Amino acid sequence: MKEKGKQRLVLTAHQPAYLPWLGYFDKIIQSDVFVFMDDVQFEKNSFTNRNRIKTSTGECMLSVPVKLKGHIDKVISEIEIDNSQKWRKKHLQTIYMNYKRADLFTEKFGKLEALYSKDFCNIADLCYAQLLFWFSEFAINTKVIKSSSLGTSFVKSDLVLEYCKYFKAATYISGKLGSQYLDENKFEENSISIIYQDYLHPQYNQLWGDFMPYMSILDLWMNYNNEDCIRIIIGNE
Repeated sequence: MKEKGKQRLVLTAHQPAYLPWLGYFDKIIQSDVFVFMDDVQFEKNSFTNRNRIKTSTGECMLSVPVKLKGHIDKVISEIEIDNSQKWRKKHLQTIYMNYKRADLFTEKFGKLEALYSKDFCNIADLCYAQLLFWFSEFAINTKVIKSSSLGTSFVKSDLVLEYCKYFKAATYISGKLGSQYLDENKFEENSISIIYQDYLHPQYNQLWGDFMPYMSILDLWMNYNNEDCIRIIIGNE
């Protein structure tokens, strides 16, 4: 993004997320740099290792089992997947049963089978590989940086500010709840503006009756071609 000939870099950041929702991608698409926060504390029952899909009986949570022993003292990149459980087979079966009526099912399910055939030891690597998959599907060219590669030691608001300063960002796109912890004065002192995302969830055609918002990106992707998915995510549909 440019303003009066000067580069105006926009940055956003978020923890890894398994099969993220539409708003996750909306922030990324609007940004020049996305910081993949893999070295922050893992939160139990968060969307780092689970997300919703729509089924014939309502929403269903697909969860990747992780080893929780000592998780309070670990960052996300240290959280191991419990691969003793057949979670990949179970997720693929659940997706198959509930999306096999989608028009583009055969083409898209084959891509998922290839994606799920890969082995990952920890949840951060799984989420990162999936993120790159969605980037490829939607032709998203936002630069992705793992926070673990930056070597920062700050927390909360100061951590995000450090990301912005490192990349010389002029704007930070925050989630709606960022207003509860971001120190806006420090951002202003560094000439960095904050945009709080207030995502108006689009409606689109789904299988299985009335529309249900806040499903995983998988739900939209299974029902539309990739070009239409992007238009719907950013509100141009």
